Amino acid sequence: MFGLKKFIRRNQNAGEHATEQVFDQYSREFPRHQNAVDALPGWNSAFPPEAGLNAGTHPLFADGRISWALSHAGSLENKKIIEVGPLEGMHTYMLNKHRPATIDAIEANKGCFLRCLVTKEVLGVDRAKFYLGDALRWLQETKTHYDLAVASGVLYHMSDPGHFLSQIASRCDQLFIWTHYFDDNTMPKSDSRRQAFTGKVETRTFAGVSVTYFERGYFNANTNANFCGGMKDRHYWMRRDDIISLLSALGFEDIQIGQDDPTHGGGPCFSLFAKRTRPAQ
Repeated sequence: MFGLKKFIRRNQNAGEHATEQVFDQYSREFPRHQNAVDALPGWNSAFPPEAGLNAGTHPLFADGRISWALSHAGSLENKKIIEVGPLEGMHTYMLNKHRPATIDAIEANKGCFLRCLVTKEVLGVDRAKFYLGDALRWLQETKTHYDLAVASGVLYHMSDPGHFLSQIASRCDQLFIWTHYFDDNTMPKSDSRRQAFTGKVETRTFAGVSVTYFERGYFNANTNANFCGGMKDRHYWMRRDDIISLLSALGFEDIQIGQDDPTHGGGPCFSLFAKRTRPAQ
């Protein structure tokens, strides 16, 4: 009888310990991928349905813009790719399916970078390495030449977009860009999409081409958990034709335009795929 009382008292104490508060750094959930998704707030991207996960709402895992780019790129098997601004790794997932040799994916946003790592684990993105930091410094300070560069949703967040184009163009033979652009005709002064622009305009020259910069700010949007813009509040949009002219001057003789949408809610936007027909100098 004494032994039974001792057994009951021991198990009562164990129950008390089981209900103690767990430190915030830890999860007591059954181990599953959804726990990792939930641990990182601010998701923009959805996962493929077969993953069975709840995250963001945008189906970037099957983005038609990337499919269009891939239709122009040819075989990517064993090719070298650089992806600037992978966001949460869903475009990387699409590129990875084509079995390149490597994908160097450079993300400056700390939250987005961590979400990329979750995507890599969940979706088995095995050809990519994600790096946290400034892609412009990567382009300036490393020497790898890439078969394809991908910069979707990046250019219009840059504090010096012409310089960025000059740097990335020097490091690849094919380049895909999706970006917003400035257009007075489709976005007149009465257009609500103009509100974020300061009215300041600058002219700069790259590769002998004069381009116009239109200054814009985020107006504290960076305080939201799902913010995925640029590193600095002041950034510039370029005109569509200036982007094309500059890339042509930088050695891309074959430039294809796709998905040009002047009515997009965020501002006029288009896709561009550029190829060199001659080796880079």
